[in-house]
Amino acid sequence: MIKKDKQFRKFQAYGFLKNLRFFEPFFILAFLSAGLNYFQIGVLYTIRSLATNILEVPTGVFADLYGRRKSMIFSMISYIISFLVFYFFKSFLLFVVAMIFFSFGEAFRTGTHKAMIFQYLKLNNMEDLKVQYYGATRAASQLGSALNSLLAAVIVFFSGDYKLIFLLAVIPYVVNLVNLSTYPKDLDFSSKKSKKETLKDFWGAISNWKTLKLLLNATSYSAIFKSLKDYLQPVIESFALTIPIFLGVSKEKRTSVLVGIIYFGLYILTSMASRNSWKFKKGLNLTLFLGAITVILIGISYVYKLYFLSIIFFFFLYILENIRRPIAVSYISEKSEALASVLSVESQVKTFLSAMFSFLMGFLSNEYGIGVGIMVLGAILLVFSQIFKCKDL
Repeated sequence: MIKKDKQFRKFQAYGFLKNLRFFEPFFILAFLSAGLNYFQIGVLYTIRSLATNILEVPTGVFADLYGRRKSMIFSMISYIISFLVFYFFKSFLLFVVAMIFFSFGEAFRTGTHKAMIFQYLKLNNMEDLKVQYYGATRAASQLGSALNSLLAAVIVFFSGDYKLIFLLAVIPYVVNLVNLSTYPKDLDFSSKKSKKETLKDFWGAISNWKTLKLLLNATSYSAIFKSLKDYLQPVIESFALTIPIFLGVSKEKRTSVLVGIIYFGLYILTSMASRNSWKFKKGLNLTLFLGAITVILIGISYVYKLYFLSIIFFFFLYILENIRRPIAVSYISEKSEALASVLSVESQVKTFLSAMFSFLMGFLSNEYGIGVGIMVLGAILLVFSQIFKCKDL
């Protein structure tokens, strides 16, 4: 049974507030309304992934050496700057600048907060509850996403504009900055190791073939997911135009209603998936294969304009990711004492793959349509599911 003390609530609050990104359910639609095409959007996503990739290992080592709280605070500040640039400007080049600040936020955060959670479990003799504990905190994040989708839909519906959601996203991130500053100091470090010892632990973990195979099993699905998840938005927009609701209002308002309803239901389900992920502890190989089939089915249904089916399959894609993540993170965390560093490598592999997939998806969507792009990525994931099978997973 996990201990739901004050720090557990702070961990939950972090995830809840972090996912109050009001722009997220409308990210691609906001870019399209700003005059960008799918190729430019793919380039922005690729820049975000590549910049994050470059920064993640050094920021992970920084967190292990100089303190995780400082790393997390820098992350929140970087995000806030990014949101403000998105709000005040409408230029592709300035969106690139915003994406780079966004990448700083991702890099300082990724792996670091998970390491703080696992350090807390270690200090409180609860290491055997890693999957349940992390799944419970991730469930709070998904509830935040559910509320986020409703609030974002209300904002877009009444403002008729996508830009305001970037400005309002600053508020929960300022609150989260305060929350993170109250974390106890004993979560800053796993140990008092020297830089040389930390780097030795880090290299020892990633040079092990079994660990690398596990990393690739975990990251291949997450990378495809990260590249594709926002394409649910144009699918919803296409679906909104085919059903007779709110015919007297603008396309943006009609879409916002459906986005709010669909994303709310989606994140309620993903919250349940995260909370119960510990029941599927041996399911990484199976969920990777099922995820590949799901991606292919999303693409096929979109090509044939079966938008409702595409949305249903997207639900499965999200649910599988939220079953897999707590399990994968738990396995990876067992491989090294340099937790933030190793978890950052896991995220670095994910973001590197995501950069390639985002660029490919943007190009294919612009040239051949969204459905074809999704099918190609599904076929790639199907191949990966056979190459990166891990024993006993």
